[in-house]
Amino acid sequence: MKVPLTAALLAAFFTFAIAARADEQATNMGPLTPSETKFVASVRADLLARFPHVGDALKAGYVRYTGADDTGAISYANQQWTADPTHPSQLWYDKDGNLMGADFSVPRPNGEPRPQLWGIDPGRWYEFNGHVHYVVKDPQSGSMLYDQWIWNADFVSAGGSLSKPSADTVVKIGKVPSANYIATIFEFPTQWDLIVWVKPHAAGSFHW
Repeated sequence: MKVPLTAALLAAFFTFAIAARADEQATNMGPLTPSETKFVASVRADLLARFPHVGDALKAGYVRYTGADDTGAISYANQQWTADPTHPSQLWYDKDGNLMGADFSVPRPNGEPRPQLWGIDPGRWYEFNGHVHYVVKDPQSGSMLYDQWIWNADFVSAGGSLSKPSADTVVKIGKVPSANYIATIFEFPTQWDLIVWVKPHAAGSFHW
């Protein structure tokens, strides 16, 4: 039996949208250096040429996993967590599908220090601890619930695999009533993350 995604079910089964915030914040909030300015300009020109609209990201294999955050950004990930300047791990778009910015990630499985890459001050990077993201889809109405996640340790404790996360584990943990509620699921591994705004942002090119 397919159960509609009612408010009661939401209260019973889902952790409401709590964005996974940085576990180690950036330490450099100052003006961009010449090398950083060059990097941002290069990224901006490249991504606006290749991924100006959300449809371009979808065609390239990026998958939506968040709602709009407090900046209006909606995030899409390609699940390729070792990024380079032309291959961001995430792209984000506004409600109209226009590119806002990107995340460039470097895995941190063993406590590696802040990256020294691309002429970027290491203090610009944020660190996120590993968690499993999933998107809930009401099998009856088709409505989507984003920003759902489970810490890696909790997922593994429930018998889940991080290399091949299963909807069955989300059911076992009690977040959804059945596996057919899960539209997308993937591990977001522990990583260093560089935020780069493509459109002008009052807080600066590398900040929320």
